[in-house]
Amino acid sequence: MTGDKTNAYLRYTDRVWHGADSLLAHLRGDFTGPELVRIGERTGFFPAFANVAVFDTGDGVLLVDSGDFRTVETLPRAVREFSPARVRTVIYTHGHIDHVFGVAPFDAEADAQGSDRPEVIAHQAVVARFARYQATPGYNAWINRRQFGVPWLEWPTEYRYPDTTYSDRLTVRHGALTFELIHARGETDDHTYVWIPELRTLCTGDLFIWNTPNAGNPQKVQRYPDDWARVLRAMRELDAEILLPGHGLPIIGSHRVRQALGDTAELLETLCAQTRELMNAGLRLDEVIHRVCVPEELLARPYLHPAYDEPEFVVRNLWRLWGGWYDQNPAHLKPAPEAAVAAEFAAAAGGPAALADRAAKLLASGELRLAAHLVETAALAAPEDRAVARARAEVYGRRATSETSTMARGVFAWAAAESAAVAEGTDVKTELTRTEEGRRHAAGMIGVGVVDDEC
Repeated sequence: MTGDKTNAYLRYTDRVWHGADSLLAHLRGDFTGPELVRIGERTGFFPAFANVAVFDTGDGVLLVDSGDFRTVETLPRAVREFSPARVRTVIYTHGHIDHVFGVAPFDAEADAQGSDRPEVIAHQAVVARFARYQATPGYNAWINRRQFGVPWLEWPTEYRYPDTTYSDRLTVRHGALTFELIHARGETDDHTYVWIPELRTLCTGDLFIWNTPNAGNPQKVQRYPDDWARVLRAMRELDAEILLPGHGLPIIGSHRVRQALGDTAELLETLCAQTRELMNAGLRLDEVIHRVCVPEELLARPYLHPAYDEPEFVVRNLWRLWGGWYDQNPAHLKPAPEAAVAAEFAAAAGGPAALADRAAKLLASGELRLAAHLVETAALAAPEDRAVARARAEVYGRRATSETSTMARGVFAWAAAESAAVAEGTDVKTELTRTEEGRRHAAGMIGVGVVDDEC
């Protein structure tokens, strides 16, 4: 970016820090263009849904992450505008597809010039992640369609594997700069954060995303909240002057960086401590979920809003991490099929319609969680009943509009669309985009957007 544009972007980040503006302009790409934000002489920042940090080392260019398929054409132009030197190295902070799909143009450019392709460096677990993605494209497609309300999403099966991997730490020196790569478990098991001591710059990847940490995602593989909190503390002690995150805005100033990392660690620490205490007391998962309290002053921070993940899901993930999948309800250990249980409850209540009617009354009184239980039972007992389907669509439509997190809204909006399709004789894709809420999901404009993490 020119000086004026860079200054405008940095003024915008300051407004967001103070709560006077939101992340929306950044996430929808208002600042994504053919020029980088210049943060110092050697550092460029590509602000997009998935950010890229660019460093001119004096001996080639190094990228931390490479963006996703939506910026695959814009990023190379911005990098070339920033520095004419060849892209020598790309570091993946982790293997999620929004961070690893921008290398191909740089490979192609090197091939055309007859030069070496960029060396891609990542933690060794990224290799296993890509192999798992290639084995489960259908599953990944379905869970991300549902989470983000994008019924046409197809999961990729080809990946740019790393050339070099490491296990715990790796030091890379190019020109005037040193890049310390440190492995961490947090949102993923394959995460790397990067510390550039000469610039006092920290690249966090998705260990910091300007949201409640994505430590509980209900449809994705295990997260590691307790490890994550320790890593946040370790990054805080680096006393970085600049933090460049995987999602969201740069943070400039050591005081702000320490505050943001410390607050995020504190949020995870209290969730871990409370969950552990209640598990040690022998409580069931249901009781643990509803007893853990989150400090509201932390959630009020502009960088900790539960707009994507939320604390309740983190508690569930901690239970899975420490206690397995059994929730301490004996009926759930070896349950009957859900539809059979639903049929029995419906028969006892006087039929599926009686359950649906009661769900409607609960919905009207604001008891959304209870209404969902009853209407879901009715729908399982009578999956083709259009009246029950309409009731289910109404309940989950209300739930979708009342939630703060992308994850909850996505699941509930998809459920509403499923039942609306039964009631109207259409399909999920049609019904998902019929309402404003559904259209926003399909456009990827809710919360932090479409496909920022995968299984």
